[in-house]
Amino acid sequence: ARELSEELAALGSRVTVASCDVGDLDALRALKDGLEQDGHRISTVFHAAGAGLLVPLPDTDVDEFAGTLHAKVGGARNLDLLFDRDTLDAFVLFSSISGVWGSAVHGAYAAANAYLDGLAEDRRSRGLAATSVVWGIWNPEDGGGMAAELVEENLRGHGVLFMPPAVA
Repeated sequence: ARELSEELAALGSRVTVASCDVGDLDALRALKDGLEQDGHRISTVFHAAGAGLLVPLPDTDVDEFAGTLHAKVGGARNLDLLFDRDTLDAFVLFSSISGVWGSAVHGAYAAANAYLDGLAEDRRSRGLAATSVVWGIWNPEDGGGMAAELVEENLRGHGVLFMPPAVA
């Protein structure tokens, strides 16, 4: 985050990097209120929560499923609630191809990403800023992504190629 902040600041942007559990509405509201009270205008929201669980769906218990949804779905829902009347320049959700094509071992993660895609569409239908970036699978050899344990040959058979993180 530091490197990106420095790059954006060099381009003339005022950047504030802050963190909290986005799945906790009260914590997120306190963070937003604190930033605004300190004179920060929040113009852009990036929701980049990642929570991957490599377990076949039939073997996933309710707590594991809920844990995977907490940050991605709960966080996105909370951000939507807190920024439903604000005029943002951008509201960006980092989603995954798993929400489009599903996954036998990422069932909860796939469901969470499908939710993000639907939320972006819903926000746009309400006249609000929203973009869902549906990331492909990052090449684990380049140190990227939650797909490190997936087999590249299997994915190639489905027409899915790894993406170098530097290109992403």
